Amino acid sequence: MKPAYKRRAFLKKAERIEARLNADQKNRIEYAASLKGTSLSDFMIGSADEAAKRAIQEHETWVLTAEDREVFINAFFNPPEPNEHMKALAAQYKKRVRNAL
Repeated sequence: MKPAYKRRAFLKKAERIEARLNADQKNRIEYAASLKGTSLSDFMIGSADEAAKRAIQEHETWVLTAEDREVFINAFFNPPEPNEHMKALAAQYKKRVRNAL
């Protein structure tokens, strides 16, 4: 199997994004790309992709305090009995599912 960096080279790049930068931003990004030994385009795509992955992970990851974790684990393993309202909702759901079939 080819290394990941060689497999990526064969992926078709058909999408395009444009961005407006001020002169300072452009100079800083060009300098950073040169320090990494990569093209400006590859540097920007790689940096944006990594930032996107971090943003998604931060958004989709729960961070709980020790107390929150205890409450969650306790509720998960020892769920409370359903009240009358929950029982009515469950019956309503079962009726809908039966009628949909």
